[in-house]
Amino acid sequence: MDEHPFLDMTAGFSCPMPITEHEIVMLAHGGGGKLTRQLIQKLFLPQFRNEFLEPLHDGAVFSVNGVRLAFTTDSYVVSPIFFPGGDIGSLAVNGTVNDLAMCGARPLYLGAAFILEEGFPMDALWRVVRSMQRAAQSARVQLVTGDTKVVDKGKGDGIFITTTGVGVIEHEFLIAPASVRPDDGVLLNGDIGRHGIAIIAAREGLAFETEIQSDSAPLADLVLTLLRAGIEIHCLRDLTRGGLASAVVEIAETAGVEIVLEERAIPVREDVRGACEILGFDPLYVANEGRFIAFVPPRDVDRALDLMRAHPLGAQASLIGRVRESTSGRVTMRSKIGATRIVEMLSGEQLPRIC
Repeated sequence: MDEHPFLDMTAGFSCPMPITEHEIVMLAHGGGGKLTRQLIQKLFLPQFRNEFLEPLHDGAVFSVNGVRLAFTTDSYVVSPIFFPGGDIGSLAVNGTVNDLAMCGARPLYLGAAFILEEGFPMDALWRVVRSMQRAAQSARVQLVTGDTKVVDKGKGDGIFITTTGVGVIEHEFLIAPASVRPDDGVLLNGDIGRHGIAIIAAREGLAFETEIQSDSAPLADLVLTLLRAGIEIHCLRDLTRGGLASAVVEIAETAGVEIVLEERAIPVREDVRGACEILGFDPLYVANEGRFIAFVPPRDVDRALDLMRAHPLGAQASLIGRVRESTSGRVTMRSKIGATRIVEMLSGEQLPRIC
């Protein structure tokens, strides 16, 4: 199949491992974690490779005049823009705050860029802006710069938002997949799958017995609670696109270890589990916007769980797995009946326009 024209837009551009048109189409329709990873590895990383990008973490970590900073950026195209438990505005703030938190940083400042489609209702824009203001206030960050562009009617889809964030790192830990060690415990701060199900229900007009609300929330305060208590965190990852499974597989592959998960320890609400069964989804791969995993050494597991459970966003925190010494980069899961299966990166379609 021919390469996509996107690859020919710059004179002299050379992609060592071309992306096919099929792969681009799959990505545009919400292709799974494997395709996103391939796009990064084949297209972007070879052109921009540097010491800050190389770790492929949730943000870049660097020092300026002896101060460690974290820097991240993300775009939000969620559809619909208003959904149970949130909207594109609060999601844009929370998502970027959470990326900074996953670097172990205290979020400080945000920038925001808005792409608006001609004819987008001003009352809807006002709701989004007010929601962003409340979310920023809750997360204790300030929006200090921004940009607005308008595209012709039919050339956009209402509103897209890109947010950029800067935070300060106030500890000595190197929080990254490379820091994961054998015997580390894998901690999860709560139930999974609610955000993805809330979005698909709102998008398709589905009605379940109970309204399932997104778990969208700023995670920095919970992470900072652990760090300020001296918990030695080796790695953090929020469970957004691709869900818990994709996050754990990415870390196992990057760290070159084996991770063993316990299915019975992973909390899934019954209404979410039922919705997943009806829709044919696996909760392990459904997106979250207020959930993260933390890798900590055995000596800190119990104390970390106590601290997490004392926080509103960690009340259901649990130990869901352990790291084994291995170079396989493999993730396995013991089922509730004792069987073992391999957990793989999502390779087919997942829910598009989820964040």
